Amino acid sequence: MFTGIIETLGVVKQLVVDGGNLHITIRSSLAQELKIDQSVAHNGVCLTVISLDGNSYTITAIEETLQKTNLENLKVGDKVNLERAMLMGSRLDGHIVQGHIDQTGSCTSIEQKEGSWVFSFEYDTNQNNVTIEKGSITIDGVSLTVVDSGKNTFSVAIIPYTYENTRFKMYEKGTVVNLEFDVIGKYVARLMPVS
Repeated sequence: MFTGIIETLGVVKQLVVDGGNLHITIRSSLAQELKIDQSVAHNGVCLTVISLDGNSYTITAIEETLQKTNLENLKVGDKVNLERAMLMGSRLDGHIVQGHIDQTGSCTSIEQKEGSWVFSFEYDTNQNNVTIEKGSITIDGVSLTVVDSGKNTFSVAIIPYTYENTRFKMYEKGTVVNLEFDVIGKYVARLMPVS
């Protein structure tokens, strides 16, 4: 379980294809605090640490994970949003995030405002995921509030701190992002009759 509050950015150091799996080695300031078998969210994807080496660690993404996320697009040198699992008894500064990506979406526009940015995204509605205005959404592991919501589109407002300390400053039109929709909203949508 995560909160969607990014701790730091890691850098992809090595990518090794092994059958349908992808072993990803990340260089990060968190590495020396990690242990094998620990869960860490990478662009919102919960993955298990399988080895440690100084300031780097390795995780494995299986074929299903690669098909549902943007991890298959990673290249050596890319930066990834990192968050360790939440500690029980701590403040929940973001919202409840499972680290299970529902689907990917793509950035459709970036609008710079006075002191902030508005990023808009679209996604395929075939999986029946929905957003609501003022509801929660997780983009590449970042807990955010939906500003505007359409049938297959939504936008979020990004403050300078989030812009500078996450992957948002690297986004451009067409960037593919991982989306985890609000867990409570998913249960409500599942219970609603299909019309």
